[in-house]
Amino acid sequence: MSATATFGPGVQSKAGHNRTIGWLAGIMLLVSLLTSETLWANWLEALGAQDNAYAQDDSLQPVTDQEKQSLIKVIENPAHEDNLTPIEATELNEEIPFTESRITSARPFQLFSQKLETGLTALRCLTQAVYYEAAYEPLQGRRAVAQVVLNRMRHPAFPNSVCGVVYQGVNRPVCQFSFTCDGSLNRRPDPAKWAEAETVARDALNGYVEERVGYSTHYHANYVSPYWAPKLLKIAKIGAHIFYRWPGGWGLPRSFSDRYAGTETIPAILPRSLVRKNGGDFDAQSQAFAEARVPANLVPDNRSDRDVGGRLDVSKGWTASIPEPEDTVRSSSIIARQQAGEYDIAAKGNGS
Repeated sequence: MSATATFGPGVQSKAGHNRTIGWLAGIMLLVSLLTSETLWANWLEALGAQDNAYAQDDSLQPVTDQEKQSLIKVIENPAHEDNLTPIEATELNEEIPFTESRITSARPFQLFSQKLETGLTALRCLTQAVYYEAAYEPLQGRRAVAQVVLNRMRHPAFPNSVCGVVYQGVNRPVCQFSFTCDGSLNRRPDPAKWAEAETVARDALNGYVEERVGYSTHYHANYVSPYWAPKLLKIAKIGAHIFYRWPGGWGLPRSFSDRYAGTETIPAILPRSLVRKNGGDFDAQSQAFAEARVPANLVPDNRSDRDVGGRLDVSKGWTASIPEPEDTVRSSSIIARQQAGEYDIAAKGNGS
């Protein structure tokens, strides 16, 4: 005699229901992956695909090598001082027309290692840029600053890391972001505004794109008028900042094809008194300091010239000097006796 197992209608219906839910969940996941712009953007970038959104724009021609060198000088040469008043600068800025070229939003960038040391360092550098450059700008203006940093990171004219972009030129006569060398980092940030800046930075590293500024790589406050502004294409004005991109082929999406370096470091910052404005070499000690790197997840301890805080101030010609153990015994003994009231500081010169 054989036994046959039978299941009631209720059990069959439940199994079928579970299979249906499983299929639906799988389909939803597949659709989510297929429609993820960030995922596809990262895959296309990894495969070397280039955005040709401007391919039909015949008015924009690729730049020549000579023109590239000229454009690079825009970001490397010291700024010219025009001594304009804020009103004069604002009027001059208004005379520069906005470009009529189509603005295409940048590809999203997603840093998958945000909880690791590299990701935390990138987040810190981008937060610094957003905070010190645009803490009191509208939200869109803060996001635009973060977008400029990420745009530069992908362009061959700039370093290929977040911190590399933010700290570019920090130990040269001209910093790309002035807050890194004008003493701003010595000021304690406002906690609430820092938290807002960190949120903007984290969103940008998670793939958020500020579409209004497209592939902008430069910006300045409206109350100044830098000499390079007429040489670039004026894209947008958000809050107090005006945003620009490179002219010609160097400003097109296909030029933003450099790979992310994958590592982040924060450079040690030389006192401005040591930065040579007329070229020349540093002494060996200063050069070693300039090339040093702090731990990747720390912010440089930048203090004023009057508060060296125990750090070696190479600008004064100081050198490290650690006394021999036998030379410290007598000093320690004198200090102990002085604290105990057994030693008259006025008589310290007689050896008693």
